[in-house]
Amino acid sequence: MFYAFLVVACQLIALTFAQYLAVMKVNDSVFNSFPILKTKRLTLRNILPGDAEAIFAMRSNQAVNQFIARDSMLSASDAETLVQKTNDTFAAKKGIGWAGLLREHNTIIGSCGFNQIDYPNLRAELGGELATSYWGKHIALEAAQTIVQFGFEQLELHSIEAKLSPENRGAIHLLECMGFTKEAHFKDRIYFKGKFMDMAVYSVLKSDFKQSI
Repeated sequence: MFYAFLVVACQLIALTFAQYLAVMKVNDSVFNSFPILKTKRLTLRNILPGDAEAIFAMRSNQAVNQFIARDSMLSASDAETLVQKTNDTFAAKKGIGWAGLLREHNTIIGSCGFNQIDYPNLRAELGGELATSYWGKHIALEAAQTIVQFGFEQLELHSIEAKLSPENRGAIHLLECMGFTKEAHFKDRIYFKGKFMDMAVYSVLKSDFKQSI
């Protein structure tokens, strides 16, 4: 009798867990209107065509690109194309790109967001950049922390990852401050400008995310 009861109990637990998993999904209602976020110093809003000049200034700066396998932007039209692509990605519910404005001067100083969203696995990829004049002021952490929190609480993600160069110690420190840990290290993963480069993957589960500021 006890054994039969135990079997039934286990079946009920398994069924309840299966039902729980079945209803887990990314909350795509956040795409109904662009989510504007605010931090202590920043307003994070959608990227507009008028932001192209500021984006071009960042993307044409070699210091910003030093750990990223991409060419520096050569013209403002490249930035305009990126703005349109970012907006199209949001419209297709495939990602979210925020422009970071320093409220004190209403100046765009960076961009950050989810480059792509993996719906079946409730996971997204975090990415971003910041104008060099604002490095070392914890502004990047302030923005990233707010966006990661949004990902877990509003998008209802289970995990968030970031792909980056293992030599980018500043970005790695920022990720670790939020509870990210190293998940993988791929040797010679990227071939760019005649040489191979390693790539690291850092990730954090919703349950492990921490706010440090």
